[in-house]
Amino acid sequence: MPPKSVTAPSNCWWAAAIDPGMRAVFQRVASAEVRSAGRVTGRIGPGAVILLGIGRRDTEADAVQLAEKAAKLRVFDDAEGRMNLPLSEVPGGQFVVVSQFTLFGSTRKGNRPSYLDAAPPEQAEPLYETFVSHLRQLGFEVATGVFRTLMQVELVNDGPVTLLLDTEADK
Repeated sequence: MPPKSVTAPSNCWWAAAIDPGMRAVFQRVASAEVRSAGRVTGRIGPGAVILLGIGRRDTEADAVQLAEKAAKLRVFDDAEGRMNLPLSEVPGGQFVVVSQFTLFGSTRKGNRPSYLDAAPPEQAEPLYETFVSHLRQLGFEVATGVFRTLMQVELVNDGPVTLLLDTEADK
């Protein structure tokens, strides 16, 4: 594999290994709650929990693109029981978004994860806020955790439906 300093063309087979883009774990839930310092900071009924990982090369455009993708995912059941509806068509549907730098953890060189590909907090927080803000601009209610704190996330996964999203897949 080429060194990280090389920029890969978007159609190159090893491009995703160099820059996978912004990452998210999307979980369809019946309910969820996030706490920080023993205090509930967000609680929802039916909807989705998004664990959002931001990398060093991510941009505001990546945050908007991934928010759009999450908003349009057709993973909620229609009247016939098929996963065919986006969250916007789920009565009372909401998001919980939690920052999750560990999504960029690499264990390629041992058992202790390296987080070198994760964006530093001063870069990640504004992009996290852009992601949340864009979901709100799209008309969603969005509960959040507290950036750069230890959090407890409790959820009832519905299905279960869990998807891995990244912006590289859409480039």
